[in-house]
Amino acid sequence: MSSYLETIFSSLKEYELLLAILFFCVYWLLKRTTEKTIKALAEKKTVHATRTAFINRCFSITYFSFLFAVYIIVSGIGYGNFSIFISSVFTVIGVGFIAQWSILSNITASFLIFFVFPYRIGDSIIVADGEGIEGEILDIRMFHTLLKHPEGNVITYPNSLLLQKSVTKILPKAATKPASVSKPMNKNRKAN
Repeated sequence: MSSYLETIFSSLKEYELLLAILFFCVYWLLKRTTEKTIKALAEKKTVHATRTAFINRCFSITYFSFLFAVYIIVSGIGYGNFSIFISSVFTVIGVGFIAQWSILSNITASFLIFFVFPYRIGDSIIVADGEGIEGEILDIRMFHTLLKHPEGNVITYPNSLLLQKSVTKILPKAATKPASVSKPMNKNRKAN
């Protein structure tokens, strides 16, 4: 099996331009498919366009990074040097995220809110935080959600806490018309 892969890699190294075009086409295909899927999901859930663009950008960057790394390894630019560089980058990123754990949890929560959060921009909610966190959702960003309190203040609430706490959606009060009771006039009845 490994000799078969080595044969494929050695033959691909001879056609580096063709290999680059192939990886670009795979990237484009993945990006298009993901954008269509996310757009359909966003329309179904009525998600704001800027939020959809952010999710698409994240997927595009991930696809590009992964395919670029695979291209470098397959084209033989230097697997050893490249792997040391990538492991160093991931180590620095990992230490940074561990130092700022709340940032990583808020980014993860941002993705979860996009895909599974039952509330949308414009909905009024109450967060069971015990601190009077309630209001209309103005925007859902990468790290936090903006709520407009009924008194007019804007509250910035972390996405990770929004997923951890119980959230109640405030349903709009139904506009009820006073029921007017009218008796139908009998045509046979004579007016005085």
